[in-house]
Amino acid sequence: MRFMIPLLVALSIAFGHCRADDRPNIVLIMADDMGYADAGFTGATDIQTPNLDALAASGVTFTNGYVTHPYCGPSRAGLLSGRYQHRFGFETNPAYDPSNPYMGIDPNETLFPKRLQQAGYRTGVIGKWHLGAAAPFHPNNRGFDYFYGFLGGGHDYFKIDLREPVKEGYTQALERNGKPAIFDGYLTTALSNDAVNFIQSSNEEPFFLYLAFNAPHSPLQAPADAIAKYSHIKDEKRRRYAAMVDTMDAGIGMVINALDTQGIRDNTLVFFLSDNGGPQSSKQQPTKGNGSSNSPFRGGKGNLYDGGIHVPFIASWPAQIEQGGVYDRPVISLDIAATAVALASSKSSPAKGMEGVNLIPLLQQSNENSPHDFLYWREGGTRWSILNSDRTKHVLDSAAGKPELFHLPSDVSEQVNRVNDEQSLAKELHAKWLAWNQSNVASRLDSYKKYHQKRDQFFLDSIPKDATDEGYSPTPIPTFK
Repeated sequence: MRFMIPLLVALSIAFGHCRADDRPNIVLIMADDMGYADAGFTGATDIQTPNLDALAASGVTFTNGYVTHPYCGPSRAGLLSGRYQHRFGFETNPAYDPSNPYMGIDPNETLFPKRLQQAGYRTGVIGKWHLGAAAPFHPNNRGFDYFYGFLGGGHDYFKIDLREPVKEGYTQALERNGKPAIFDGYLTTALSNDAVNFIQSSNEEPFFLYLAFNAPHSPLQAPADAIAKYSHIKDEKRRRYAAMVDTMDAGIGMVINALDTQGIRDNTLVFFLSDNGGPQSSKQQPTKGNGSSNSPFRGGKGNLYDGGIHVPFIASWPAQIEQGGVYDRPVISLDIAATAVALASSKSSPAKGMEGVNLIPLLQQSNENSPHDFLYWREGGTRWSILNSDRTKHVLDSAAGKPELFHLPSDVSEQVNRVNDEQSLAKELHAKWLAWNQSNVASRLDSYKKYHQKRDQFFLDSIPKDATDEGYSPTPIPTFK
């Protein structure tokens, strides 16, 4: 495919003379725990996603689009920093604790919305944050003019109830710019409505909107009419999951319609992706799955097979990107930050220190050069994977317990381990990964489960011994499932 761009705008971008009103608005929409095969444009037949399908048809679908981590928080840290999150020690989900000024993304890390803000963009984030709940990590302190949503890793879709245990904040109040906020009805729709309001309140300056849905992440809750729409799906999890995706898709349609109504759709670059693959059940964890499908890929959320990190990925910019395009070279979520910063700063290359590539010149060219020689992953400090531009992937995943080498063009489901047949290539890829890993640091954070266990024990230990001697018995602390 070829990227179509008017000559005047192209020259303006190339030479840095682009007027502020020529720069595109940028909307980044992220789903949470969505399976690769759960949209029409990626092959779903039992879930209806007309708005996502229309978005894909209006731009380019990246059929080999990846994220930097197989689960929520670290994937978002890579996305918003534009750097591999391993560079600054963000390798696990942070616990929800507004009182802890260390439990979050490194305050010294500049997130790309801050760079857009400095370039004159109005910036907003709506929905899930999951990069730390204390003041140093708050969205309003990290480059966003506007925030409506929740700071933890998930939320109940119908209620706020401060009487329930706080734990990960699933029933805590939402926030709007640091003040408590509520929502009416269903959370996904409330987030979509707020995104529409943000777009409608835009003035002459360009804006960046990060709409971070928590759908279809658990709990599996959806409006009754949406669930009824999928009564033909026999599996209850899949039925509820489908209803959640359907409602999110309707919200995306509301956002696109708002851009149309404001007369700014043509010059708005819209990205869509999921933060990771859908969680899958296993013999060891039979209740883990959320009803999603990552077909045809192996694995899912939490592991480094393609099912965990290969996600649905769209870019649409009607005035500038040829409609209905397909791009099959590997790209990664880091490229979104690089592209946004390059466009906002009117420079063809991203800011120093960012590790993605500007996708616009890449789509503008008709050659087959890959934007990345290698893509890298590390999880838990020891599990790792690397993908080269020929889509040969070397992975050491704890589920396998041994190195594996897959040639994805002929083995998309990662079933045929070629490590013994191609030992030289396996060693070369391992050496590349080791060289990349030298610039990484250890994780700064404990997992949220370990953190809460330690914090609970701290409070138990703080109870005076003579209190228990007098018959005091603390209420059992709820544990994580």
